[in-house]
Amino acid sequence: MQQAGSFSGPVVKQMNSPEHMAIKKSALYSSIWQGCDELRGGMDASQYKDYVLVLLFMKYVSDKKDKVVEIPQGCGFQDMVNLKGHPEIGDKINKLISDFAKANGLDGIITVADFNDDDKLGKGKDKVARLTNLIAIFENSALDFSENRAEHDDLLGDAYEYLMRHFATQSGKSKGQFYTPSEVSRVMAQVISIEQSKSQAETLYDPTCGSGSLLLKAADEAPHGISIYGQEKDNATRALSVMNMWLHSNPFADIRQGNTLADPEFKETGKLKRFDYAVANPPFSDKAWTNGVDVEHDQFKRFEGYTVPPAKNGDYAFLLHMLKSLKSTGKAAIILPLGVLFRGNAEAVIRKKIIQHGYIKGIIGLPANLFYGTGIAACILVLNKENAGQRKGIFLIDASKGYIKDGNKNRLRARDIHKIVDVFNNRVELPGYSRMVPTAEIAAAKNEYNLNIPRYIDAQETEDIQDINAHLSGGIPDRDIEALQNYWAVYPTLKNNLFRASRPGYWELHISREQIKAVIFEHPEFTAYSAKLNVVFTAWQSKNAAWLKDLNKGCLPKAIIKELAEDILQAYQDRELVNSYAVYQHVMDYWAETMQDDLYEIAADGWEAGKVLVRLTKKVKKKGKKKEEDKAIPGLAGLEGRLLPPELIIQEYFAEEQATIDALQSGLDSATAKMEALREEHNGEDGLLVEAMSDGQKITKAGLNARIKELGKKNADNAEEWAMLAQYKKLMAEETTAKAAIKKALADLEDKVILQYPKLTIEEIKTLTVKKKWLAAVESRIQTELEAISHRLTERIKELAERYATPLPELVDNVVALAANVEGHLERMGYRWKK
Repeated sequence: MQQAGSFSGPVVKQMNSPEHMAIKKSALYSSIWQGCDELRGGMDASQYKDYVLVLLFMKYVSDKKDKVVEIPQGCGFQDMVNLKGHPEIGDKINKLISDFAKANGLDGIITVADFNDDDKLGKGKDKVARLTNLIAIFENSALDFSENRAEHDDLLGDAYEYLMRHFATQSGKSKGQFYTPSEVSRVMAQVISIEQSKSQAETLYDPTCGSGSLLLKAADEAPHGISIYGQEKDNATRALSVMNMWLHSNPFADIRQGNTLADPEFKETGKLKRFDYAVANPPFSDKAWTNGVDVEHDQFKRFEGYTVPPAKNGDYAFLLHMLKSLKSTGKAAIILPLGVLFRGNAEAVIRKKIIQHGYIKGIIGLPANLFYGTGIAACILVLNKENAGQRKGIFLIDASKGYIKDGNKNRLRARDIHKIVDVFNNRVELPGYSRMVPTAEIAAAKNEYNLNIPRYIDAQETEDIQDINAHLSGGIPDRDIEALQNYWAVYPTLKNNLFRASRPGYWELHISREQIKAVIFEHPEFTAYSAKLNVVFTAWQSKNAAWLKDLNKGCLPKAIIKELAEDILQAYQDRELVNSYAVYQHVMDYWAETMQDDLYEIAADGWEAGKVLVRLTKKVKKKGKKKEEDKAIPGLAGLEGRLLPPELIIQEYFAEEQATIDALQSGLDSATAKMEALREEHNGEDGLLVEAMSDGQKITKAGLNARIKELGKKNADNAEEWAMLAQYKKLMAEETTAKAAIKKALADLEDKVILQYPKLTIEEIKTLTVKKKWLAAVESRIQTELEAISHRLTERIKELAERYATPLPELVDNVVALAANVEGHLERMGYRWKK
């Protein structure tokens, strides 16, 4: 048997692990972000991203050895590794990258960052150490991309997205606009009907493509591939976009640099090239859009038939450019500030004509503070030239309230994205959220082509009105009881179990407020409905458990979670009281936190990954040394299963051992608590334990024995103290014995856990992973959602009952009685109350 705690490194080899380990997304992100730490201080986030992303790119193409990529002699990532510690490392990296770039047509793309810049990277040994450490991070075996990328699951591309998001967050107001939040990109990608595209020959365009994330999200929705075109004004950002395309397996995307409005790169016979689909997130309200643009004689006739947009606001300039760049059947989505919907003057003229042409298919109002570089609210204009002349209305969505707070920004959740897309694509009209607005209503005199969403959708929450009559005479207004009709529809007799009519239009509780929860939870209709929902989950679980067990090496994690989550959304669709999108979110949250890493493990190595256990390490700085070193974390806390957590193994195979440890721990806690109570009670000036205490009010074994020795034999004078010291000594011995027993039991359990992993059969691993880990976690999360249903009803009834519990006349009588009582006390104390 292995000696407990003796594993100083990964247990993987001892557990007969697969030769190659999958890259967990969480570990990948963490490792890459360490690269950023190496560069902080010398430059801001908008600059150090260039260095980190170039190294990520070089590592990836070197590992993958793709046929599209030519790696000249001496220009691979391993050649970078060989430069570690070299006094001229910066200059040699520049030369290596330059030669690689020339061989692959990437000059000006991956050559943007200067690895020999003393101002940013330091001088001499400082620069050598910094670049050496940076290369070492990407040299890490955990970042081996040669065997670790599930086809069509852009693991590295997702890591790139992660870095883009973090760089945008840290880059500040003026430098964070190169990245469109992926959540918004996904919405745009799914509302332009690109899933109907028929072949790779169809085209997708972004006139202000930034780092390319929006283009890629849209391209992901094209079932047969699509030809990508993009233009970006900033050359460094264009470089990010090109690398992004390569890392997402789109090396042939045509990404060009230049000012789109002044000098559009994509032209055919002197006119703008026309595209099938387009997406864009142009700079909001660009005040310098006219630079280089002959607005009165625009050769591309973008403003013809409209009017020239305001000189100090370029929103409609970009919109008109996009419209001109679409084929007659073209479809597009563009992000613009809400002001484009209602601003007047030239913009009102343009807006009116666009509406009259029927080009606007829909508008989606978004929450504020989603975008980097600005906190203002924006909207997505969905454009569609196909059959525009027959369009009789615009579909509006007010999605401004569907988001989660994430740091100092707001973020759309998976549930918010899905709801927006479902409602938009299916034209579902929901009160306070969405509506098909006839063009005639928009054109009417009261609106005059103003598209401000609140004009057409009232998204204000219903006001919780205070009832004066109820405050005067008591009772809960019928209006408030009827507002809970969605509950009474499911629990038809529950209302009469909780309330009775007190007078016309008013109700009162005929149970105490303390009984409300019990009456609801124990009501037969409540238990019946809970059982009905349990059947829904059980059916979903049974349907998917077998399918998940059948997964194996090479599976596609993203496709799996999409099918799984869509299935649970459908299972809870139209269930009374249940928000199916909230249930869907629970599955997506678990995916992000745990399940995606597990599936990438299975995709790389199959279920054999369940037999692998690793020893975790932590960074420690040894005395006298400057650099931190990895140190193994001892005990069970230092063990991590690649697929199965040790806690689950203990639960399934060593429950008795854990129960023994729990009992020992309980005994230890009891002895410790008793000792603390005795110290607190007897630590005063005349306390029975004070003479055994050190200056820190602690009692050590040596101090306790010294005091007992000092007292000598027990006699009449010291009997009480002697007995207290003996009692404390006994508790101390119990504590010591319990600690030793726990330590030994934990060591034995650790050995058993370590030895259990290689014994697991594939069928055991499948059952533990699918049923005991994944589905059990999902069930637990969904259960909290269902419990919230009854909790909301309970709290609302309590709130109403307490609000009207004491009518005003009763309050007045109480005040009079209390005043008289106080006056009587004052008189008895010799004071007279002067009125």
